[in-house]
Amino acid sequence: MKPLLIVSILVLFVHCKETPKPMSTIEKTMTESSEQAILYPESLAKVFEAHGGLDAWRSKRTLTYDLPKPNGSETHSTDLYSRKDKIEMGAIAMGFDGKEVWLKDQEGAYKGDAIFYHNLMFYFYAMPFVLADNGINYGATEPLVFEGVSYPGIQITYDSGVGTSPKDEYYIHYDPTTNKMAWLGYTVTYRSGEKSDNVKWIRYGDWMQVDGLLMPKTLTWHAYEGREIKEAKNSYSFENVSLSSESKPVGFYAIPENAEVVTKK
Repeated sequence: MKPLLIVSILVLFVHCKETPKPMSTIEKTMTESSEQAILYPESLAKVFEAHGGLDAWRSKRTLTYDLPKPNGSETHSTDLYSRKDKIEMGAIAMGFDGKEVWLKDQEGAYKGDAIFYHNLMFYFYAMPFVLADNGINYGATEPLVFEGVSYPGIQITYDSGVGTSPKDEYYIHYDPTTNKMAWLGYTVTYRSGEKSDNVKWIRYGDWMQVDGLLMPKTLTWHAYEGREIKEAKNSYSFENVSLSSESKPVGFYAIPENAEVVTKK
């Protein structure tokens, strides 16, 4: 099949596909990736480039970081290809082996929801690059204004069946001068299964270079009233961040002895 015909078919498919809002205000650009033509809004492509580029991100296999908490530090590891993951927090560990979420907690000390938490911080931390995943729809959204600066944005929704909470919505807002990511708005639908209009807001502005990519050093959640951003509430810092082109040893993400498979509550 001729390249021109392939492009024409892809463009027709995208125009027929449902999106959350008309994209008339967002110019699209075509980006080649892994022998597939994937369409991103031009503005989002610029955000990717401002953070080091998708090619550099996709050359990495493993992301690891420490997340200090009041009760001790957590070590998070994620395979960027398979999205298998593992969190080690002292005597407690949890993860995803590619099929099941598991929890190792012989003392019964963990009171959270492993299905909800095992990859939660990864998706916040790996912004904006996770917005290039499959099954994502891009739409228009109004700018977010904070302290007199207007941050343009893009609405993100997911195809049905994608992820644990496909009804979640995200709003990425970026600096109009640098194109660096500045804010993330998100809804939580995991427990109810119903769409929500309560958008929470995280500020992205404290960055560090990690092997050629711009990654968050700190994420700060803010109080809000609708789209009116108020004072900072709490922050998480990320330490010992590493990106490697190598995968973890065979069995690293496997369900360990004395661990249990977790089912949704």
